[in-house]
Amino acid sequence: MVIKKRCLLWDWTNTQEVPHEIDKINFDGPMNSVSNWNTWTPPELKGRAPFRPMIHDLAKLSGSEWTNIENTKDGLIHYFNEPERAGITAQQAADIWFKQVVQLRNQGNKLVSPSCASDPQGEAWIAEFMDRVEKDPPDFLGVHYYGTDKNAAIKYFENMHNKHSKHPLYISELASISRKHEDVVEFTVEVANWCDQTSWIHEYAFFGCMRNVANSFVSPEAQLMNPDGSLKPLMHKIMGEQPMPREQAQGDIFKIDKVYELNPSADLPRITKTGIDRNV
Repeated sequence: MVIKKRCLLWDWTNTQEVPHEIDKINFDGPMNSVSNWNTWTPPELKGRAPFRPMIHDLAKLSGSEWTNIENTKDGLIHYFNEPERAGITAQQAADIWFKQVVQLRNQGNKLVSPSCASDPQGEAWIAEFMDRVEKDPPDFLGVHYYGTDKNAAIKYFENMHNKHSKHPLYISELASISRKHEDVVEFTVEVANWCDQTSWIHEYAFFGCMRNVANSFVSPEAQLMNPDGSLKPLMHKIMGEQPMPREQAQGDIFKIDKVYELNPSADLPRITKTGIDRNV
C-alpha cells in the first residue's frame, strides 16, 4: 500500500519556463500534492494532484490573491512563510488569523500554521503564535528544516511535536544543505522513510523542484531539477521509491526499481528504466 505524504514544491518559474516537465512527475506513487508558494494553481497540473495554496505574506491578504484563497474549497491552505524573517509579529499574525483566515474553514478547508525556520527565533515566534490562537488553533503545525544531520532533523521534528502534540506536523520545506552528494542522498532517504512511518507527519516537501539554485544557503546537490528542466535522479527517487532503499547513488544514476527488491508488495507502478538523468 502506498503511503501518500510527499508534496511537490513546484517553483512558480517552472510554470513560465518548463511547464511540460510536470508531465514527467509520477503522481501514482508517494507524491500526494503540489505547492508553489503562491495562491494560484499551476495550470499545467491539470487536476492530477491536490494543490496546496499559500498565503505567503501580507500582500496575499487582498486583491486577486485573496480571491484565489477565498475560492479554495475542501483544500489545505498554508498561512505565512517564515514570517519571523519578514517583519510580521506573532501578535499581528494572530490578529489576522481570527479576522480573516479562520473563516476559510467554512468552505471545508484545513489550515496550516505559519511555517518558521528551525532556529531559536523561529521556535519562539511559533510558540507565541500558537499561544495566541489557542482558542481556535490551526489543523497542522507548519515547520521548515534545513541541515546536514538526518538525526538532528528527526530530533527537531520530535521536539516540535512534543511541544505542540495536538497538531500533526506539515513539513513545508525540507532539505539537506550538505555539499556532498552521498550525504544528501542519505539524509533524504532516512528522513523520508521516517516521515512515511510517523503517524503525526501529515505531509512533507523536499526543496526544491526548480531549474536554478535558489540561493547560496541551499545545496546544489539537493536540487531536484536540472537547468534545462529535466528531473534529477533525486527527484525520481522521491517520486518513485517507497521505502527508499538505503543505498548510495551510483554515479549520476539511481536504480529506481530497487524498491521492489526491498518491498515486493509495494503498490507502486513498476519503473523498469533508471532515472535520468521562487520569487514570490
